[in-house]
Amino acid sequence: MNPWLLLALAIVAEVIATSALKASEGFTRLWPSAVVVAGYGVAFYCLSLALRHIPVGVAYAVWSGLGIVLITLVAWVVYGQRIDGPGLLGMGLIIAGVLVLNLWSDSAGH
Repeated sequence: MNPWLLLALAIVAEVIATSALKASEGFTRLWPSAVVVAGYGVAFYCLSLALRHIPVGVAYAVWSGLGIVLITLVAWVVYGQRIDGPGLLGMGLIIAGVLVLNLWSDSAGH
């Protein structure tokens, strides 16, 4: 399977798990807690497979950067969290950093 697709699946699973973590209310609710455990399990399994082909620094930059942006968007939509101008700017800089690392840096292992 394509390592970048595995990384994308890992990120989506991590975002789902993190979203359910809030809903689990400290692991006191069964189904959200089960989603957390399953989501993180899938996330780390897919990440481990992606790391066979993607350098760890690049994979982690993409994982953490896109994870931050996606979980912030989920928090905005699902939990009503506000995103202000500096927050949007910060997310834009995160995305820009991930793009620079992947498109122009020699560390990306192209």
